[in-house]
Amino acid sequence: MSASKVARIEIEYCTGCRWLLRAGWMAQALLSTFEGQLSEVAIQPSANPGTYQIRYNGELIWCRKREQGFAKIKQLKQRVRDRLDPDMNLGHLDR
Repeated sequence: MSASKVARIEIEYCTGCRWLLRAGWMAQALLSTFEGQLSEVAIQPSANPGTYQIRYNGELIWCRKREQGFAKIKQLKQRVRDRLDPDMNLGHLDR
């Protein structure tokens, strides 16, 4: 099976912190960059205070608490690319 359409991204965000807009923006950016390669980008509300986590096929690739901040979109796209298709050129993001 090819790597296309097998990757699922989950963005879990704290509802109390009002991070839905950030989660939606990151989901849109990932879907635009990896169009046709992702099966789904799920946005999941969490009642756990301060939660902002991103998973790739269940693997935690970003945790706001662990990383001490939010992912910059460049970092997030590179982490997804490294798992999805390491040879993929992200253009200006790879410079």
